[in-house]
Amino acid sequence: MNKKIAISQSNYIPWKGYFDMINMVDVFVIYDEVQYTKNDWRNRNIVKTKKGTEWITIPVKHKSLDQRIDEIEVFLPKWNVKHWKTIQAIYGRAPFFKNYKERFEKLYLEIDTLMLSEINKKFILEICDILNIKTQIIDSKELFLVGDANERLIDACNKLEAKVYVSGPAAKSYIKNELFHENSIEIEWINYSGYKEYNQMSIPFEHGVSVLDLIFNEGEKANLFLKSFNS
Repeated sequence: MNKKIAISQSNYIPWKGYFDMINMVDVFVIYDEVQYTKNDWRNRNIVKTKKGTEWITIPVKHKSLDQRIDEIEVFLPKWNVKHWKTIQAIYGRAPFFKNYKERFEKLYLEIDTLMLSEINKKFILEICDILNIKTQIIDSKELFLVGDANERLIDACNKLEAKVYVSGPAAKSYIKNELFHENSIEIEWINYSGYKEYNQMSIPFEHGVSVLDLIFNEGEKANLFLKSFNS
């Protein structure tokens, strides 16, 4: 079986599709050596409330346009306390909130870094463990990647001895298929449509919210609503 990898920037408490990507591959590379983009998923995500969806955002310092994700710092103290109170207020009555309350409370309240990238990784690793995702997760800095955007992806595949590169559909705008073909690397595109609905506490159903919504509403069955656990 050909080894598969995926490469992506870290996101804050990502949606279920992000974890599907992780579970589809042998190695997942967190690639935060690239430019930070404002109003993106790096420092915020969406949660579902009785009144609809709501953004939950980590306040960060953004000093320059070319600042990398792994250089971004949090600028407000106790943001984590505020976020945890928000999570409790929204999901406190969810069917499985009590099952994970202690775990997430510890995660939030014991954050000891100002670096956004490190915070995101803590949440990603913890959530992978909850979802029983066993994929190896590494930092791109371990690979010393070289070249332009496409060449770095190919370099990662070669250094990890991967023959399949798994990517979300948004990357079709810049991926050069011929370069991957020349390096005998197959590109596998993820289809994010057709997810099953699960038990949310209010209607209408929303797919594009943080995976915390799925975990608190479905508990140990949460990963059954990821495509990669049913393929």
